[in-house]
Amino acid sequence: MSSIRDVAKQAGVSPATVSRILNNNQVYKTSPETRERVLKAVTALDYKPLVHRVRNASPAAGSQGMRAGCLLASTRGKYSDPFYLDILDGFEKEFERLGGSVPFVRTEQDLDKPEIFRSLLDLRLDGLIMMRPLSDALFTQLRRAIPHIVGIDTGHMPIDNIEYDHLRVSRMAVEYLYAKGYRRIGYIGAGVGPVPLERCRRYRSYRETMTDLGLEIRPEWVLDCHWDDKRCMELVEKTCRTVGLPEAFYAASDLMAMAALREFYQLGLRVPKDVAIIGMSNIEMSQYANPPLTTIDVPTGEIGIAAARALAGRIRGDNTLPKRILLPSTLIERDTV
Repeated sequence: MSSIRDVAKQAGVSPATVSRILNNNQVYKTSPETRERVLKAVTALDYKPLVHRVRNASPAAGSQGMRAGCLLASTRGKYSDPFYLDILDGFEKEFERLGGSVPFVRTEQDLDKPEIFRSLLDLRLDGLIMMRPLSDALFTQLRRAIPHIVGIDTGHMPIDNIEYDHLRVSRMAVEYLYAKGYRRIGYIGAGVGPVPLERCRRYRSYRETMTDLGLEIRPEWVLDCHWDDKRCMELVEKTCRTVGLPEAFYAASDLMAMAALREFYQLGLRVPKDVAIIGMSNIEMSQYANPPLTTIDVPTGEIGIAAARALAGRIRGDNTLPKRILLPSTLIERDTV
């Protein structure tokens, strides 16, 4: 069964644009050409919007009419990070199976616009999933307005959180590089939401593991790319030209690892002979990188499914203490190390 993400990909627009057109949302105007592309994709893929599919579904007892929103994290241009889109896809399909609909998909940056924040409140949603930490003020506002919120790795304590082990994935990556004989190991990453790089769990675990292994942490080999592929490439190029690159990098995102790979190629460097790199997330395109990217797999679809089940449970009346659900990660060996 096709999802809203499939429609968005075929039409060349964001999932939010598809949602706005299908729900006749007038907050943002869309061109007739865009609307036509989306409707053609809907027809070609036989996509049934969740709100329509739910009418014909047999929802579980106590869940009929559930309506949820999603605050989609954006790190690499709006609605374009496959890591978060895979989580959204898993959430959407499972929440639909449980008898719900997802009429609101935005990023937290969208909520800075008063008209969009009002539209969120006007929907009177039963629940919301949020994919990154928010400011205390915004989080408090949302908790007052929406009965049930589930976080994806947010760290906000008063709500359920579905997570992967940030500390473990970084340790796995650095220890794997160490086992392969690398000693000069750099880091590529950034902070998350209001949390700066220095406090990011993946970075802190990188530092801790390097220290435990007796390896030097050189500040010039820590590249804070702000999750921007162009900035990542610029930092790799600058580091290569000025102080030289380390033997290997741990990139806390496959997208940033692949940006670094592109820059290595432009610099005439051979991977992994001249410089090795390991990513984190195992997005689908990482296996098609040149060379295929060694990475840590994070079960994004399962994270979305777990979030849907947790949120549906809360809407149905689960009032137990907030839960932290930790999903496992695995190393994927390819050709960049």
